[in-house]
Amino acid sequence: MRWNPKRSVAELCTALAEAVDRHDEDGAQKAFKEIVKAVGRAGPAQLTEALVALRPVLAEVPLGNGAPLAALAAGLVEAGGDPVAALDVLAERVATGLEQAARFPALAGTDVAQPNDPESARAVVERVAEAGGLDVDEASLVTQAWFTVNEWIPALLLPLQQKAGRAALPQRQRLVEAASVAPEEIDAAHWLLGLLLVLDDERLVVVHRASGAVFTVTISGVGDNFQLHTLLAHTLIGGGHLPGKAPELGWVAASTDGPLQPPAPIQGQFNLVDAGGKWIWNEGRPVDVEPVAGHRIVVLDPAPYVRSWNVGRVYPLMRPEVRLDAALPPDEAAAWLRLVNPAKSP
Repeated sequence: MRWNPKRSVAELCTALAEAVDRHDEDGAQKAFKEIVKAVGRAGPAQLTEALVALRPVLAEVPLGNGAPLAALAAGLVEAGGDPVAALDVLAERVATGLEQAARFPALAGTDVAQPNDPESARAVVERVAEAGGLDVDEASLVTQAWFTVNEWIPALLLPLQQKAGRAALPQRQRLVEAASVAPEEIDAAHWLLGLLLVLDDERLVVVHRASGAVFTVTISGVGDNFQLHTLLAHTLIGGGHLPGKAPELGWVAASTDGPLQPPAPIQGQFNLVDAGGKWIWNEGRPVDVEPVAGHRIVVLDPAPYVRSWNVGRVYPLMRPEVRLDAALPPDEAAAWLRLVNPAKSP
């Protein structure tokens, strides 16, 4: 086949899918090289068409051979393709991969070297089959998942850093359960779980204990409580609603869409506490705050000691939103204040 450099990225992805389907390794490699060149000149619509063209091969390719295709799908999303275009297929493949990979340690242990030839691969599959009483096909799936699902996961990390991708994600609970129990050797599962637990359009009740002021704030796309801490300080202190030192612009940029590491370490302005008085650790996530009366309540207390951190956000491409909805009038504020307990020891 003669490769036409003027073909669109969607046409090239169709050619790639056809080459993979007929096990044409040379044709697939040529298509990959042309796709890399074509992505830079493609607009969002063409990139989305390319993702659609990849859907059939993403759905059918064996887990053990498909990681480069999953990486390509991630690259198309990062370049501007619709994050939803292949999301359902990728969610299914990653969920299955995580579930199957979780079976491998009990059957073969975690110190098995990755096979590098057909003979060693066959030996591992046979070991898994014998240990679990599985047929060869099932043992092969478990083995492939163990060695390659970590390379499939980034294909979900890219679309899930966009709000539209998180909103459209199918099988979320299945993915949460699979990522939660993934062996530590599958280290990308930790980052996937964090995105699966991100809150979007979540209204918080924020209580400033010292002044009695109470605010409602809506958050989306906040990856951890370090980021929440900085952005609450920016919204409430920087917005002139609370006393204190507003976060520096470099801290805010690191927590939103600027360089991840600000010129100087980010300084904590508060101690975050929940309605029951438990400390809300910066290392946790907003979803960890238990709702009370239908809302997650975040109490802002004085910082008990100096806290600082060097990175503004954990997901570089996820754009957070922390929006002040209202400063509540005294009677409404008093009702929320009655639900708040004194802070406990950490």
